[in-house]
Amino acid sequence: MTASQTLPLTGILALARPTFDMAFAEEKLHAMLAALGRAGIPTVGSATLLFDADAARAEMALLQAAEPQHVLVMQVTFTDAAMTCEIGESFGQPLSIWAIPEPRLGGRLRLNSFCGLNLASHALGLRGRRFSWLYAAPDAAGIDASLIDLVLSRRLAEPLDLPEPEAGADGPGAAAARRLAGLRIGRIGEHPAGFDTCAYDAGTLRRMAGVEVEEFALADLFDRARAAGESEVAQSRELAAQSLAGLASVDQAELDRSLRLKNALDQLRQERRLDAFAIRCWPEAFTEYGGAVCGPVSMMGEARTPCACEADVYGAVTARLLQDIADAPVFLADLVDLDEADGTAVVWHCGQAPISMRDPDIAAHATIHTNRRMPLLYQFPLKPGRVTLARISQAQGRPRMVMAGGEMLKRPMAFTGTSGVLRLDAPAGLVLERVIRSGLEHHMAIAYGDHRTALRQAAAALDLPVIELA
Repeated sequence: MTASQTLPLTGILALARPTFDMAFAEEKLHAMLAALGRAGIPTVGSATLLFDADAARAEMALLQAAEPQHVLVMQVTFTDAAMTCEIGESFGQPLSIWAIPEPRLGGRLRLNSFCGLNLASHALGLRGRRFSWLYAAPDAAGIDASLIDLVLSRRLAEPLDLPEPEAGADGPGAAAARRLAGLRIGRIGEHPAGFDTCAYDAGTLRRMAGVEVEEFALADLFDRARAAGESEVAQSRELAAQSLAGLASVDQAELDRSLRLKNALDQLRQERRLDAFAIRCWPEAFTEYGGAVCGPVSMMGEARTPCACEADVYGAVTARLLQDIADAPVFLADLVDLDEADGTAVVWHCGQAPISMRDPDIAAHATIHTNRRMPLLYQFPLKPGRVTLARISQAQGRPRMVMAGGEMLKRPMAFTGTSGVLRLDAPAGLVLERVIRSGLEHHMAIAYGDHRTALRQAAAALDLPVIELA
C-alpha cells in the first residue's frame, strides 16, 4: 500500500492578504503544494490564494462536497483569524495550519505568515477547537516527515498545564500591580475583526486590576488631529527631527497629518487624565484620515504614555505595568519569526519602538508604512542588551501572566520598521512550541533589563498563574 493511499485526503485552503508581496506569496504557495506532493499527501482543493471571505467560502463549499478526511489551512501570508475560525466551525474533520518563515533580509515583511498562525492559535484556543500546526519552510530538512505528522494529527497544539497562582504578593512588582488600580486606558476605535487577541471585557479587567477604560471613536481622534494648532504641530515635527533623519524625504502633507495625531493623543491624555492608549491604527488611519499613527506612538511611548496598536487594551495594560517595573519605555511588538537553526527570534512592529531602544551605532530614519505607503514611521534596529518580554494574557479563556527573558543581539535589521533579533533563554524550537500551545496573543511588551522576578510578584498580586516561555 502506498503512502498516498494510507494518508488522509486533505482539503487545502490557502489564505492570504493582498497587501503583502503577492509574487512572493504565489512562489511560496507553489513550493508548499510541491512539498505536499513529494510527501505523498493526497489533496483536494484549488491551488489558489484566497483573499476574501466570499472566495474562501466558495472553496469551502467545494471541499465539503469532496468530503476530505483532513483540512489544512495554508497560512501563506498574514491574515486575521476570522476565516480560520469559520473553517474550524464548518469542518468537523481534523484541522491543521501550516505557516512559513521568510528570510530576514532587512526589507519589508513580505508575508508575515507566523503572525497569522499566532492569531489563529489564540482564537482557536478560546473556542476549544483542537488543531495541529507546523511552522517550517517547504524546503526545510525533514519536511516530508513533518507534513505527514501534520496531516496525521501528530502535531496537536495541546494546551500547556497552568500552575496555580503563587501565594503572597510582596516586593516592587506587587506594588506596581497595585498601582494599576485607577489606571485609565483610552481605547480609540474597536479592535479589527478577527483579532480576538485584542478583545477585552471591561468588567473582568476592572475586577482583576482596577483598570478603567474610556472609549472614544476614531473620528474623535481624527477631528482633534485636523484641528491641532500649527505651533503644536511644529513642536511635534521638531521632536521627530531631533532623532530622525530623512523627514524631508517623505510626503510632507501626509507627514503633517501623521504628526497631528501626536498632538491629538496628547490633548486627549491631558483632558481625560489617561495613562495609556489602545488605538485602532489601521486601516482607517490610512484610508479615512491619510497618515500613520506609528510615529506618534513611538513618540508617546518614549514620553512614558504607552500606546497599543489594534485597540489592544490588555497590551496597553501590560505595557504600563512593565514600564512601571522597568522605569523605562516599553515597546509592544509582534513576534514574527523563530529560527530553530539560528536559535533566535525576531520582534517587530511597523515603526513605533521608543527611540531610546535604538542601536546607537545605527541612525534612525523616517520611513513609510510598507503596506499602506504613508509616513510617519520610525526605522531602526533595537540595541543589544538584556530584555524581558511580558503579556497579561487571556489565552484559552483563563487570565495568566506570560513572560520570557532573552538577549537582544547586535544584528543587522531583520525587517523594515523597528525590529530586533534576540536569543531567548530557552531553545527557539521550545519557545515556538510554548507560544502556540499557550494560545498566546500576538503582542508582547518588551523592556530592557531582567524584570521577571518583579513580574512574578505582580502576577501573584493579580492572582494570575505564570507561564514562562523562556
